[in-house]
Amino acid sequence: MTQRIVCYGELLLRLAAPGHERLLQSPALQVQVGGAEANVAVALARHGHRAVLVGRVADNALGAAATAELRRHGVDTAGVQPAPGRMGLYFLEAGAGHRPSTVLYDRADSAFARAGAQAYDWPALLEGAAWLHLSGVTPALGAAAAGAAIAAARAARAAGVRVSFDGNYRSKLWQAWDGDAAAILRELMSEAELIFADHRDIAVVLGVQAEGASAAERYAAAADAAFAAFPRLQRLASTVRLQHSVDRQSLSALLRRREGSVLETPVCELSAIVDRIGAGDAFAAGVLHGLLDGCDDAASLRYGWAAACLKHSVPGDFNLVDATEIEAFVAQEGYHVRR
Repeated sequence: MTQRIVCYGELLLRLAAPGHERLLQSPALQVQVGGAEANVAVALARHGHRAVLVGRVADNALGAAATAELRRHGVDTAGVQPAPGRMGLYFLEAGAGHRPSTVLYDRADSAFARAGAQAYDWPALLEGAAWLHLSGVTPALGAAAAGAAIAAARAARAAGVRVSFDGNYRSKLWQAWDGDAAAILRELMSEAELIFADHRDIAVVLGVQAEGASAAERYAAAADAAFAAFPRLQRLASTVRLQHSVDRQSLSALLRRREGSVLETPVCELSAIVDRIGAGDAFAAGVLHGLLDGCDDAASLRYGWAAACLKHSVPGDFNLVDATEIEAFVAQEGYHVRR
């Protein structure tokens, strides 16, 4: 059964250097549409859900084109308001070998960042929604966006809409306005019953450094702190990434439930990575898809992990794979040509 899920966040233009070039090594940039919450909305729409994006875009040709791209992938954009201001941008330089990728943000004073809580009629926007999805990118843009995100989360809880939150800590954005990341993210996490975060995100929010020799041990310690701090939290999920180089990495995923049980996926060896941007959003959308479809936690986690793995093969922010491909990956059906 399809369900309505509302994603609140900024729709962005991504300007990337061609291939593995340095930025402006040649006088060209490849333009695509993206943004953390938009990535989740696109994936959920492709999985058959009624995904809605809420936000603001520039009232010009750039905003119109970005909004049209979302509609092309089946996302409901009735909640995306054109407004005076500029589009948020980010510039990507894809790394290679042992040279990491680099992101430069150009999002200050965008039409989205200017819009405070009063810009959105949350009771109307959330009507009929099963979930509201937010991420830590939005409050990092400034006081107005932070206030709007908190208002959205509170309105969702008041309306009985479940809240999911992706930590997505972006230090460069927080530093630009000297925002109190810990206090604001803590307030947002306190409204969520599903949080996507690892031990580093929890350390930022709670100031507790997770101890442990392995990723699983650090995750367990962080989860204990999160469940103690946030009474509404029911599930904490995260990918676990081991980076051998930019092009070769290993990916697994963990989910901890409030009652203490831990679920874990196999490890996937990712080689010849095409684009890892948006993999975390693909993971979040996959887990949400499983829960929306009535799957148990183990199946939802495995679906999210498979979606994240496959995202590494797709250029751009959006995870343009469908449920059949993800299910085939989960079933380990191999790499035969699909005819």
